[in-house]
Amino acid sequence: MFVTNYVLDELCSSGYSISMSEEAPRNIVSRRNRPAKAPLSRDAIVWTALHILEEDGLSGLSLRRVATALDTGAASLYVYVANLDELHSLMLDQALGKVKLPKPGRSPWQGRLKALLLSYFHVLYERQGLAQLAMSTIASGPNTLRIWEMLLGLLKEGGVEDVKAAWGVDLLTLYVTAIAAEQGLQRESGEGMRRVENALSAVSAGEFPLVFTSKEALLCGEGKRRSEWALDVILGGIAGGQNPLRTPRGPSYNSRERRGQRKK
Repeated sequence: MFVTNYVLDELCSSGYSISMSEEAPRNIVSRRNRPAKAPLSRDAIVWTALHILEEDGLSGLSLRRVATALDTGAASLYVYVANLDELHSLMLDQALGKVKLPKPGRSPWQGRLKALLLSYFHVLYERQGLAQLAMSTIASGPNTLRIWEMLLGLLKEGGVEDVKAAWGVDLLTLYVTAIAAEQGLQRESGEGMRRVENALSAVSAGEFPLVFTSKEALLCGEGKRRSEWALDVILGGIAGGQNPLRTPRGPSYNSRERRGQRKK
């Protein structure tokens, strides 16, 4: 029989006499009685991290927290993810798998593109902390690539040049992510636009005349209407704007600068 020194000391201090040859009842608990742990995998790590993000927000997410939830050590996670940044990227890509891609149809390309971006917005907004994570992370997994492929195809269908379409994808997704992050923070704080309304109500016409006369316009319009207008403006700029890599007409700034230096 094996009895720890701690138990011996306790019993002796209580006046008990212990005989090492005396048989004592043993209560042995087998480790096999514990439920078996699920095998560790990259998918298990990512889904656990997404659950923690939804429960505790981005500030409550860490590799140590994920490891604890999986009943393992933090060092074990490094077999599957290089660091927290990679985990963030994997989480975002996994979540973006729920974005609904539009089916080919006869409807205008702009409408299908807006429907895709609306689904993108809802996926980011509905899970706490996901939009904030997306603001600081660039996902590049298969779900993200499918979204990029669809956006590029829709812009190309609209006659947008390749470079403008590529840069436009970045601009469109960044805008939608920012709106989702802003509205998510407002939802969590419960403030909404109250703080802005209070600030505008106290604006002086003498100090800020343009803001004073635009108070109603600054606050009017529901979010959906504002977002649709913003997307129309962005899409119009992408489709009608200049190719960002095309050399502008006329002498460049550097050539004008050099000519000015020669004159001196």
